[in-house]
Amino acid sequence: MTHQPLSVAVQRLDPDLPLPATARKGDAGVDLYARENATIAAKGGRILMPTGLAIAIPLGFAGFVVPRSGLALKHGITLVNTPGIIDSGYRGELKVVMINTDPTVDYLVTRGDRIAQILIQRIETIDWNVVDNLDGEDRGGGFGHSGR
Repeated sequence: MTHQPLSVAVQRLDPDLPLPATARKGDAGVDLYARENATIAAKGGRILMPTGLAIAIPLGFAGFVVPRSGLALKHGITLVNTPGIIDSGYRGELKVVMINTDPTVDYLVTRGDRIAQILIQRIETIDWNVVDNLDGEDRGGGFGHSGR
């Protein structure tokens, strides 16, 4: 079975940065890169980091910006609004809200660092169907009520 890649138009706002790419065939996310140098202060410091890219996600799809696991594990760097959702109609520069959860060590972001990943996924259009009762059984609780 052959897989046809989704065509996504990309505008390079910073031609010196690489285009997003997967590290290995079959990877879900592609890396986004820092456009600027910045320091994220320890104890919850936040920055808005531009990526040097604008994209045109096709109608029926959305982009989901997620943290890089290595940055989270090694440095406590994650994203504030995870996943960050990029709608198909957005045409501005992709920017990433980064946060430093390390209690003592500031984190230096260097231009060109891989700072996050974006996944492009199909999104269904919703047609709400108001009903008096829902099918199925209410398992109750939520928020951890199904176990540990």
